Amino acid sequence: MNLRTSNNLVIALITISFSLLGLSFILGANPNAIGSIFSFYGLETQVPDHLMSMIAGFALCFVGITSLHSHLGFINRALPTVTALIIALTCLLTLFSANRWLASEGGFPVIGSGQGIIKYFAVIPLFLFVFYKDVLSDKAHVALNYASVALVLVWIGAMKFFAFEANAIVSLVESSPFMSWLYIVFSVQGASNAIGIFDILSVALLGVGLYIRNAKLILLAGLACCSVFIMTQTFLITAPNALSSVTVFERLGQFVIKDLWFIANLVIIYHLAVFNNTPKETTE
Repeated sequence: MNLRTSNNLVIALITISFSLLGLSFILGANPNAIGSIFSFYGLETQVPDHLMSMIAGFALCFVGITSLHSHLGFINRALPTVTALIIALTCLLTLFSANRWLASEGGFPVIGSGQGIIKYFAVIPLFLFVFYKDVLSDKAHVALNYASVALVLVWIGAMKFFAFEANAIVSLVESSPFMSWLYIVFSVQGASNAIGIFDILSVALLGVGLYIRNAKLILLAGLACCSVFIMTQTFLITAPNALSSVTVFERLGQFVIKDLWFIANLVIIYHLAVFNNTPKETTE
């Protein structure tokens, strides 16, 4: 996978994800999702809910469309990059809000609505790689992209060991032809634990592979991590009310569509650490 192919794939994932997210807000399917962000900045009384959703939706669609146009050379790269970074940082800062955390469950790493917010961290290394690759070294790009994948997999993986999360994913797991077998082998909590272990172990092995510069381990662990994010996309097809506007454009869709960013992160890691031989595989 050469640089051009990697960039094309990352841009495709950015365009699709941001455009779908933008449409979900424009349609106003889940105004509470953006309302919590506006309320953090004290704007909830000044801007109506429907207008909040419209603003967020057009901003997200703008990033998706301008990213593609910038990649094709039609507009300056700074336009989508700055807009994407503003959106990401605006969302990430709301992690300091008390309503993002479930204090009753011990706080970190258990988080409430912030599960979807931490995913915005993935946006930063994506745009730095695609539009400002030469600003950072390849090692720095690998580190940033790995950090975003590790953050979400460790965080969400750790949540699977809590009963409230185990119960929350039952409808998704039992309706999935790829995962329903877990409830035959394990209990509800046991299945959730197995998923959490897989998430954390996969990203841990990827980190080990990057540290010891072993291309085979990087590839295998990277595919395991990627399978997690691909699996979440299948929920849009297998979940109750699959393929309906409710599934795609409301809470589930807004949550899992962001996982396309992590697939893009892994594409970059693969390109730099395996295909591009940076770092190189060690010899025994």
